[in-house]
Amino acid sequence: MNAHRRIVLKELGLTPLWRLRPEAAAHQAPTKVAVTEQAQTDAPVHVDRQKPEIGQMDWEQLASTVANCTACPLRQGCTQTVFGVGDRNADWIYIGEGPGAREDAVGEPFVGQAGKLLDNMLAAIQLKRGHNVYITNIVKCRPPNNRNPGEDEARQCAPYLARQIELIKPKLIVALGKVAAQNLLGSQDSIANLRGKIHSFSGIPLIVTYHPAYLLRALPEKAKAWQDLCTARELMRSLS
Repeated sequence: MNAHRRIVLKELGLTPLWRLRPEAAAHQAPTKVAVTEQAQTDAPVHVDRQKPEIGQMDWEQLASTVANCTACPLRQGCTQTVFGVGDRNADWIYIGEGPGAREDAVGEPFVGQAGKLLDNMLAAIQLKRGHNVYITNIVKCRPPNNRNPGEDEARQCAPYLARQIELIKPKLIVALGKVAAQNLLGSQDSIANLRGKIHSFSGIPLIVTYHPAYLLRALPEKAKAWQDLCTARELMRSLS
């Protein structure tokens, strides 16, 4: 393990690192990742609002439509929409639940301490914000008091997110947190049940891990998040 990676893992709170002795490693069984039923049957985003023209929009049209959207009350209470940021031809797309206060002020997803932790998580698997990575949220407007987005609010934004994914054509989706995972998969399962499996969204493999903001409050779960990142990295290697 090189020095850079040791530094990154230290930032994630995943040190000290334990290594298997060569003789132990030789007898270690390979890790198997379960594949859920969603991998066989794609789980659609539930969309009540019919907006067929969204599916034909380019990036500029989509961003403009999102900025001027008033389909749900969230737009009335936020400073600005938070569309997404990163490489529009990325292999990776990371999706959270919704903007917080800092994101609402800056207009970019995942800033502040949660954003710094996400950047460290990316660096741990040799990724960097803006390079082969796109970051966005289930909803594009900040819910009041940073609460979770409601079901109807997520439905109103679902066509925008679906179009972003269609335009990017990522090889892998990483859902950050329960809200993102449940909305993308149309599931009410807990994050404990959704982790450790390869799901599918519109034919694209999807992996679930914890939201960085949650990891800041639940430090012991960082080790599980590291396992999820390793699974995602190995899956991407197989896809490439």
